[in-house]
Amino acid sequence: RDANAVFITFPNTIKSGIKEAFTVYYSGNPRVAKRAPWDGGFVFTQDNEGKPWVATACQGLGASVWWPTKDHQADEVDSMLISISVPKGLVDASNGRLRKITELADGYTRFDWIVKNPINNYDVEANIGNYVHFEDVFNGENGKLTLDFWVLPQDLDKAKKQFGENVKPMLTAFEHWFGPYPFYEDGYKLIEAPHLGMEHQSGVAYGNHFQNGYLGRDLSGTGWGLKWDFIIIHESGHEWFGNNITSKDLGDMWIHESFTNYSESLFVEQQYGKQAGLEYTHGNRRTIQNDAPIVAPYNVNKEGSGDMYPKGGIMLNMIRTIINNDEKWREILRGLNKTFYHKMVTYDDIVGYVNQQSGVDFSPVFDQYLHYKNIPTLEFRFQDKQLLGRWISDVNGFTMPARIRVKNGEYQFFKLGTSFSPINLPSATKENLEIDTFNYYIGVLID
Repeated sequence: RDANAVFITFPNTIKSGIKEAFTVYYSGNPRVAKRAPWDGGFVFTQDNEGKPWVATACQGLGASVWWPTKDHQADEVDSMLISISVPKGLVDASNGRLRKITELADGYTRFDWIVKNPINNYDVEANIGNYVHFEDVFNGENGKLTLDFWVLPQDLDKAKKQFGENVKPMLTAFEHWFGPYPFYEDGYKLIEAPHLGMEHQSGVAYGNHFQNGYLGRDLSGTGWGLKWDFIIIHESGHEWFGNNITSKDLGDMWIHESFTNYSESLFVEQQYGKQAGLEYTHGNRRTIQNDAPIVAPYNVNKEGSGDMYPKGGIMLNMIRTIINNDEKWREILRGLNKTFYHKMVTYDDIVGYVNQQSGVDFSPVFDQYLHYKNIPTLEFRFQDKQLLGRWISDVNGFTMPARIRVKNGEYQFFKLGTSFSPINLPSATKENLEIDTFNYYIGVLID
């Protein structure tokens, strides 16, 4: 062992394609989470009736904080048996389907859960408490999807109401936009947890206290975020982006978080109309810091700026605006989940797919918004009554269609680069020139 890594030397060379097995025995006191789920490990607490309540959350920190594993996002097991023994009278709720409950001679009960799909190691979970169970069924694109809910008995009535109001509308919206739920064989679960929540695959951890918003707050400031339960919608969105499609490196966590932030807007749109979804997206820019690049250095287990949530989601809405064909955009989102079904992906995989399917080269857009902290500025000047425009950016050769109009006119797209080009709006003046800064997150400079 060297620090947090254990190196194994095999007695013989293992040839490619050959299956071998070895057993790792380990013991000790697991790390107690400092601030789960962000600074994770084990949460040891009690419910309000004084009974033990235990949960795991370890994204970023790594699953090796509590079980021996190849602790890197670039690899996943193709299936998993999770066996957790707990004191008699308590229940363990983990990923997948409950295969067997065994009463042990030492006063413990073992719960065996089987996961039939590939799973990220940080998604593997233990949730131990005085749980009760209720269930439902969702008629989805791939047939009947089982819905299982594990909550504390004192919260059962609240859970039935809150989960009932959010889960099926969420699944309807996300299957429409992203394609079938990716883990029908393992089912969908919500498990009450003593922390805010986590996208544990087929067993989403939930700790939003059965209220709408993010702990009762609307992060967008628009009012739309108080009409639904943020943790149910956001963490479940990760079943498509994060669990179905997984970034090979932590530096590309935007693939998880930008798309899932954007999924919130699509849920709002599905429930309340497109304008509501756009307003929610626009409102999210209030939390952007522009403090650092969203993509972090690779191969050092490092995440980029937290702007990967709101700024990344706004970038995706901007790309949708430029494509200007909502059905094509929907096909791209569904195609991502079909093409990269249960796969680990890179930055180039996602950008390349969007470019290919849209017919537009968005490489400069992804580059500017993800690799640099600054946003591009659209600069205008008038020369002999001719309107000229260009982009000021960090990316050499940056190009992006701009959406411009004269007041009360129709928006038009103009493809601009980093050198001034004429814009065919003959009646434009400094006073009546309007740029779509509602859908575009950009700076504007009019000389």
